[in-house]
Amino acid sequence: MTDTTIDDEDKPYWLPDWLYQILKWVALGVLPALSVFVITVGPAMGLPHVDAIVTTINALGLLIAACIGVSLRKAAGSK
Repeated sequence: MTDTTIDDEDKPYWLPDWLYQILKWVALGVLPALSVFVITVGPAMGLPHVDAIVTTINALGLLIAACIGVSLRKAAGSK
């Protein structure tokens, strides 16, 4: 069996690993779930501007994904 761990110490990532893991979890799990929750429950609760709130949540998720992508691209480009 091969070792699947990656030695990240020599790669100059833009984001530290702990921050990368948190942002990845937020961008891929929390924000999409929050967006669906707000668009589903918001109107029933009388929340104003639900569409604008959901658009903002989705834009934040895209911004986080872009930051993660820049970090990975920078590390891949420095090989």
